[in-house]
Amino acid sequence: MPVSAATIPAPAAAARSSRSATGRRPERGTRNSERGTDGPTSVVLLRVPTSAFRVIRVPGYLPSHLCSPMPLRLAEHPEHDRPRERLWRVGPAALTGQELLALLLGTGCAGRDALVVAGELLGVVDGSLRRLGSRPLAELARIPGVGRSKAARVAAALELGRRVGSETEPPVARIRGPADVQRLYGARLRDLAVEEFHVLALGSQSQVLGDLLITRGILNSSLVHPREVFRAAIAEAAAGIIVVHNHPSGDPTPSADDRAVTRQLVDAGRLLDLPVYDHVVVAGDRYVSFAEAGLL
Repeated sequence: MPVSAATIPAPAAAARSSRSATGRRPERGTRNSERGTDGPTSVVLLRVPTSAFRVIRVPGYLPSHLCSPMPLRLAEHPEHDRPRERLWRVGPAALTGQELLALLLGTGCAGRDALVVAGELLGVVDGSLRRLGSRPLAELARIPGVGRSKAARVAAALELGRRVGSETEPPVARIRGPADVQRLYGARLRDLAVEEFHVLALGSQSQVLGDLLITRGILNSSLVHPREVFRAAIAEAAAGIIVVHNHPSGDPTPSADDRAVTRQLVDAGRLLDLPVYDHVVVAGDRYVSFAEAGLL
């Protein structure tokens, strides 16, 4: 309900009067709590749309004491200060634990935005995420603005963090010969109706750094330019590459185009000091290696 307020200084004698500043007696049920007080008081006039002026005497208080500013909602923060925008701009590692929790919560409750609720969550555990993960879900859910759904979301995120910390790196795949290339690509390429041309980026110890799809052709043609092949390999910081493509016909025998493309790639690799170790053609369950066939 909208309320307008004005303050009228009143002398102590008037404050002891049984009548209000409007000349009316106080309404039944109200208390003249400042009777007998010394010194001036502040009289606050509140206009209520459904009634006449009423007088409330609040000794020692001014209207500014009767209202408190509401905390800003996240949408009211400057855009560059919002957690989501900061995460995109500077990355998650730059955000505080409170900001990351606010992103998980998404929303707060009446008068308390997600940042405030996140701060209270951390306050329960003295700022320790490890302790937060050990708290009962029911306790977190009772915090105003959290509830069962958001408490479950926080618990799931903390559990993911635990699993990431305890997970060991899988062994790095290494390529020892064309049979390893066939094992990597055979099942993926043998039944395709069109040609795909891949680059297998390798490190200095023949470990696989990346599988890069360069082109996908139509029926039996796939145009490849050395620029696209080596740009992708350089981006992976490869020490060398193996190129792989399939023959939808089921016959892995290299075509004249295959041989020409391979020569171009080998020559470009020498100039860039990025060698082409092999070109493997996959067809059905068979393959042909240019290195094994002496075609490089």
